[in-house]
Amino acid sequence: MRFSPEFLDELKARLPVSEVVGRRVKLKKAGREWKGLSPFNKEKTPSFFVNDQKQAWFDFSSQKNGSIFDFLMLTEGVTFPEAVERLAQMAGLPLPVASPEAQAREERRKTLHEVIELAAKFFEATLAARAGARGRGYLADRGIAPATQLKFRLGYAPAEHYALKEHLGAAKIPVDDMIEAGLLVAGDDIAVPYDRFRDRIMFPILDWRGRVVAFGGRALEKEVSAKYLNSPETPLFHKGATLYNVAAARAAAHAGAAVIAVEGYVDVIAMVTAGFEATLAPLGTALTADQLALMWRLSDEPILCFDGDDAGRRAAYRAADLALPLLRPGKSLRFAALPDGQDPDDLARSGGRDAIADVLAGARPLAHILWSRESEAGSFDTPERRAAFEARLAAVTDAIGDETVRRYYRQDFAARLRAMLAPPDISQRRRGFAERPRRGGPSRHALPPALFGREPYVAASPQLAASPLHRGFRAAIPRREALILQAALNHPWLLHDHLEELAAAEFRHADSQKLKGVLIDVFAHLAEEFGHDRDAERTELHAELSRRGFANVLGRIERAITTPSVWGARPGAAADDVLLTWRQLVALHTQWHSLIRELKDAEAALGQDNTEANYARLCDVKARLSSLDGTEALVEGFGAASGRNARSL
Repeated sequence: MRFSPEFLDELKARLPVSEVVGRRVKLKKAGREWKGLSPFNKEKTPSFFVNDQKQAWFDFSSQKNGSIFDFLMLTEGVTFPEAVERLAQMAGLPLPVASPEAQAREERRKTLHEVIELAAKFFEATLAARAGARGRGYLADRGIAPATQLKFRLGYAPAEHYALKEHLGAAKIPVDDMIEAGLLVAGDDIAVPYDRFRDRIMFPILDWRGRVVAFGGRALEKEVSAKYLNSPETPLFHKGATLYNVAAARAAAHAGAAVIAVEGYVDVIAMVTAGFEATLAPLGTALTADQLALMWRLSDEPILCFDGDDAGRRAAYRAADLALPLLRPGKSLRFAALPDGQDPDDLARSGGRDAIADVLAGARPLAHILWSRESEAGSFDTPERRAAFEARLAAVTDAIGDETVRRYYRQDFAARLRAMLAPPDISQRRRGFAERPRRGGPSRHALPPALFGREPYVAASPQLAASPLHRGFRAAIPRREALILQAALNHPWLLHDHLEELAAAEFRHADSQKLKGVLIDVFAHLAEEFGHDRDAERTELHAELSRRGFANVLGRIERAITTPSVWGARPGAAADDVLLTWRQLVALHTQWHSLIRELKDAEAALGQDNTEANYARLCDVKARLSSLDGTEALVEGFGAASGRNARSL
């Protein structure tokens, strides 16, 4: 709605700035002005001033200033029209109506909001009553506590065909209003309209302003055509332009929380319960342009959290393609992948907040996802294949709508392409800050000159550049991933007791991740068939993997181990050696990924702020990585029980 200057001036005249600001900031009179502590920064000495004569406020600590409209927009995270509406309500000033038609539409929407709100209260009351026992049992099984049910206003729709209809009818709600609000199913071939939602857990869907506009219903019976059912399109609800939990996420994002998008209602509830308040979800469909625009109103770089399987990867690629023409300077996406077979609810239950935080900490930028997709096609060992790869990258950048963003993507991809096709020893010329600090600890003079000169700082140490985090899909299978898989392939009996350890191992290379999933699936079927016949189990395991098209990957697993193999992973190793080697490999693999995440954060911090503290932090992480490499080297040649000379670990 557009507001005339006269109307805005009238609002300012009716509402002194001190009155509006005073609702949030404790003000004291200071001459002709008022003063108080900044609502934007923590401070002990007041630097926030209000001047009613100038109709303005000034915050010298944050360098912010403005009118009463600006104050509401900054402190409450509302849009300008919403700020005007709230202030008009505060001043008792009716909003201007553009036309009789617009007024009629607004009155109609107000009526439908009231109908939907009555329905929400009915579903909530039913869940709490005797009739909702079945629904409460389902929610208890999903680990959703009563307090959480109240927070999200969860409800239960009775199984009867006319329960809601009769309840609203008793409140004098016309049937036509129930139909228009999407609560009843009606049509020319339906003699009597009936309840749309029956025997379902009800999830109210709120709009941007926190008003219930629709519902999502989860069926409790298995033999139904739709496990989840949403309200149809109505004057209040447009599925492609709405996000579940957007109102609460908006408030949390304004307070500084990271905006995270997951797939479903229960996933959102699990994430919020774990402490990630600014989590939201599309409504059962792929992400739309309108929903993406809505997320960008909350955060410049929201995180899309997908399952780690093929379906999740495809969903990430679809979202990436959707975003390309919409990218603007400062507006992008990050992508986080969940462990295979787990959704946020599973992960929250099994690992809690820390497990989710680890997944989110590994979120990759949009450019990385696009590069990974285009580079996973295979080898680039001929000029033609490299040319085709370069053409695909060009098609990706051509899809970007903003000229400036498009130019920087081309530069980024060109740099990646040069690095990928460069000779193997090129990293030796970029060791930069890899030298150890001088004795006595890091000093300003120990920092590389490039950090203070004209050369831009590039956060890429040899360890990080060589790690799976950066090599992604283009590299050979990382050696440690290959060794873990080799041990499991050569000694399938390990998996009888250590299958969960393999499933939890974080593999960054696409092929090793795929092989891991298929290996677990094949083993589950072979374990019962062969029992304790280890040789037959191993032979059939390899044969079945080859039948499923993994013969080439099995060869690459062997070729990935270019140094003398870890003896305990070889076929002839004794059981004690195999078990100890397995434990060492899994422990080192887990430590490595944890340190790589620390290294990435430390290098990013140093790139943003080249202080001695950040440099010391970087050196510490790199020292621990070096120590870990040394520990790993001791595993080489281990195998006393197999007739080899053992080394002390």
